[in-house]
Amino acid sequence: MPRKPAQDPARDAATEPSPVADFEASLDQLEQLVGRMEQGEMSLEESLAAYERGVGLYRRCQAALEQAELRVRLLGDPERPERSEPFATDPPDA
Repeated sequence: MPRKPAQDPARDAATEPSPVADFEASLDQLEQLVGRMEQGEMSLEESLAAYERGVGLYRRCQAALEQAELRVRLLGDPERPERSEPFATDPPDA
């Protein structure tokens, strides 16, 4: 059975985008996708694929925001992050 080469965690971390960079890239892609969908020139199949891609991008953005919130909480009080107050959120549009 062939052995896997040892992974270098520092190298892996350097090649992966930071959560902030990933958020910004995903948000930009999502905005472009929404713009194309709003033009109304996509077929049904293209629209469904674009919607599916948009949901994936939205989830990536949400995960990046959650990671950022956790980092802020840990920076606020590393010993007791659970005591940190959650970020205020705007009520959803009705």
